[in-house]
Amino acid sequence: MYSSSPADAPIVREPFHAPVAHLIRDGVVEGIHYGSVVVLGADGEVQFQLGDIEAAFYPRSALKPVQAVAMLRAGLPLDGDLLSLAAASHSGEERHLAGTRRILALAGLTEDDLRNVPDMPYDPAVRDHWIREGRQPSRLAQNCSGKHAAMLWTAKLNDWSLADYLAPEHPLQQAIAEIVEDLTGQRIARTTVDGCGAPLFSISLHGLARAVSRIAAAVPGTPEARVADAMREHAEMASGAGRDVAALMAAVPGLLAKDGFEGVEVAALPDGRAVAVKIADGANRARVPVAAAALARAGVSQELLTEFAGEALLGGGRPVGRVRPVRSLEPVVASVCA
Repeated sequence: MYSSSPADAPIVREPFHAPVAHLIRDGVVEGIHYGSVVVLGADGEVQFQLGDIEAAFYPRSALKPVQAVAMLRAGLPLDGDLLSLAAASHSGEERHLAGTRRILALAGLTEDDLRNVPDMPYDPAVRDHWIREGRQPSRLAQNCSGKHAAMLWTAKLNDWSLADYLAPEHPLQQAIAEIVEDLTGQRIARTTVDGCGAPLFSISLHGLARAVSRIAAAVPGTPEARVADAMREHAEMASGAGRDVAALMAAVPGLLAKDGFEGVEVAALPDGRAVAVKIADGANRARVPVAAAALARAGVSQELLTEFAGEALLGGGRPVGRVRPVRSLEPVVASVCA
């Protein structure tokens, strides 16, 4: 355990976001994305911040590595690709559906036991293929199905009820909330319901960075290290083919990264350096370059981050600009270390 007495919950307020990215078309700033960014050093101290890193916010799926740690602490016997899937926002590829079935089978359960919301696959190409085949939304295809299957197995292993495993007062969700507070080092500000139906805990951006830093830098063999290892080694099981978060982990040795809806991203290195990003308007086109810029601020070589510099803006079918992080996010001194 990291903190026997977590700090007070972050304040629920309108965040004081700041400009974090510009849409630049032929040298003119056409648009501005607001948000917040925090960079932690290996010692856990804040090395850089922009916007509001202390206000309460919802980390969405960026919290899944923490939820996975909580389930391992409660006895979930997963490792490797299936543990990565338990922390996934997957694309709905056949390997993701097959992996979720494997978790359910290990638990002696079926798809009918899942209580997440039926959905089409998250990946557009996979979703289009489903539509052409006339397939309907399913609980397996929904991007959180691996997490839900793992939650069910954790509940069954502890002789907890299954039908109400998503209720905030359920012992499983109480155990997860306890680990959220342990790893973030702060009380939960508010609990709501995520898109998949599971409880969602409001923390600060600073707290999210601290939690994933602790997971990435954990002692081998601990639940935290097992989650980090599984996600690093099976990044496409935690996301999907062609997903930017998987490509980022492949590009930066040892990096643990997780995205979340509404423009959230968190990433951490094995020495504990970590970054967390929230884009105020939820735009993915700003999330990726801002997260890459934050990693460069943390000391990751910019050469490793080139492909994440921001998508091009087109004019007449040709590139005429791009989304660029604001200048204050640029590293003070270029680094060659990873």
